[in-house]
Amino acid sequence: MDSSRQAEAVVSPRASFLSGLRTGSGLAAASFLLAVSFGAISTSHGWGHLAPVICSMAVFSGSAQFALLAALGSGGGPAGAVLSAALINSRFIPMGIAVAGDLRGGRFRRALEGQAVVDGSWAAAHHGGGRFDRYLLFGATAIQWPAWVAGTALGVVVSPDPDLLHRLGLDVLTPALFLALLFDEVRRERINRLPALLGAVIAAGLIVFLPAGPALVGAALAALVALFRTPARHRQADETDETTAADTTEASGPAKKPERALRSARSDEEVAP
Repeated sequence: MDSSRQAEAVVSPRASFLSGLRTGSGLAAASFLLAVSFGAISTSHGWGHLAPVICSMAVFSGSAQFALLAALGSGGGPAGAVLSAALINSRFIPMGIAVAGDLRGGRFRRALEGQAVVDGSWAAAHHGGGRFDRYLLFGATAIQWPAWVAGTALGVVVSPDPDLLHRLGLDVLTPALFLALLFDEVRRERINRLPALLGAVIAAGLIVFLPAGPALVGAALAALVALFRTPARHRQADETDETTAADTTEASGPAKKPERALRSARSDEEVAP
């Protein structure tokens, strides 16, 4: 077992959860401000007071919820709006597959734990090598969800100018936090550099012709590079573990052989008349 895995083993679930709360607090602050904007815009679009809050409680995805607003605000029907939001949230499919191995319990419990998979929490809980800290994931999401719902409720009640956050420059907080998480992920594992660079190039190319949502979905295709490269990396890690185990067995072999020979000799003496 390497030093990183040993370090993970000594961290208690409570410490990981508290670390997740601390990590998620910055994301929660940015989510709160963005949710205020969503509440205000949705109210100005005639959603009423209850629908935006229920939407934030159930969907809990800023990009998908703003896609709903954009689709409905441009005259699109409910089916088209839902489809647009579903395409935006399709990024959670590969994210869920990646973290599935670290979830626990049966199908229902794993599905329930999977609800904690949101962008910031998922990135913060990744330890590298395809391993995730599930308790850190839970903690980071546990503080973001109430902030998102509370911000939506405040935006509905207060109904500030929807462009207020843009004028104050606060709408860059969430992208800045995600950029910081991306830099940390790239710094921690070199294998992530190529997908990150490729995703940025794809997004920059698509944003010229497409809205931000479809450009984001297209940029997610860069993750396939890491998907194809991961099996080879895991095979190499498995071979390293097997070699280490074999070396350990060989090292302990000479010390155990005399003991086995002595037991065999005693057995022969007992059998002899």
